Amino acid sequence: MKKQTLFFLLLAACISLNAQTPEHSHSHGRKIEFPDIPGYRTLKCDFHIHTVFSDGNVWPTIRVEEALKDGLDAISMTDHIEYQPHKDDIPHPDRNRSFEIAKRFAEAYDILVIRGSEITRSMPPGHFNAIFLEDANKLKVEDVFESFREAKRQGAYVFWNHPNWTAQRPDGITRFDDLHLQLLKEGLFQGIEVVNDITYSDESLQMALENNLTIMGTSDIHGLVDWQFEVPEGGHRPITLVMATGKTPESIKEALLAGRTIAWFNNLLIGKEEYVKPLVMASLKIKSATYPGKTSVARIEIENTSDADLQLRNQSPYTFHANSDVLTLKSHEVTTLEVKTLERKDSIELPFEVLNAVVAPNLHPSIQLTVKME
Repeated sequence: MKKQTLFFLLLAACISLNAQTPEHSHSHGRKIEFPDIPGYRTLKCDFHIHTVFSDGNVWPTIRVEEALKDGLDAISMTDHIEYQPHKDDIPHPDRNRSFEIAKRFAEAYDILVIRGSEITRSMPPGHFNAIFLEDANKLKVEDVFESFREAKRQGAYVFWNHPNWTAQRPDGITRFDDLHLQLLKEGLFQGIEVVNDITYSDESLQMALENNLTIMGTSDIHGLVDWQFEVPEGGHRPITLVMATGKTPESIKEALLAGRTIAWFNNLLIGKEEYVKPLVMASLKIKSATYPGKTSVARIEIENTSDADLQLRNQSPYTFHANSDVLTLKSHEVTTLEVKTLERKDSIELPFEVLNAVVAPNLHPSIQLTVKME
């Protein structure tokens, strides 16, 4: 009897330990969190998602549930128009079906589902997502230009998917063909994926900056988000941070057309300097700043309120007492920085280069913290 009791106690302990396995390495959980910036709300969005209604492996409701667990504000089911490998098992003449299922399911939650679809062609032009559509079925036409023109007639926002995909660009280099230039000339697409799934492209970023294309980051998820991006181990899905005036489809579309985005990928922030710098600055809060005892070594506590571990390089004339010139401010943690100012000061200027942010190929932004001493 005692052995049975011991067995069940051990079994219960094992179940309890398994139940307490953390969803995310951060203590705040797996929900992605970034602060708003002056004048805008920072919305977390993924506009490249697949379901069983094209070549994905899950039902549309699962995509909504994953997005809710990740704390996203908006998503789009972008199943392929032309590519339908599951059509024998799931025949569906209506290309809006995955959106309709996800939209109905999401009505009970605080998340936006945007109607979208993926124009799926060989290179050129390759694959493009059209979101904010009225009817995806009308994009299913033989002439590629007519598909894009129909998206434009519907008022869609269109962006180029994985332009560095080695299945279509064996060298992994993003570049325009004549067809792309014609699409640009007609204003038939407005954005480009700099981040797709597990890839990042410097060439795509440069192309976005040179051609005023909106910078996009997407998961392009086909399987399970948790497995693909190792979320239980502390990873995160790639997303687009959209700086919008409000959480509405209209506000998101306006922000995308205006280019107010940052791609977040593998703890890297990629975007225009005018949005990346305010986001980093909004993420950092000075909790306290004192000179202990009679020392001239300032003790500064800095809280990082964002989901990114911010990697900073010291650009000030001061050295640190317990760090080299490169330090990491952990996500949702308070870091104590000891600064040797040689004499006591009323305020300290601390400029840093943000190493895990990119505003152009091989270019990191710089920020400056003004610390008022207590």
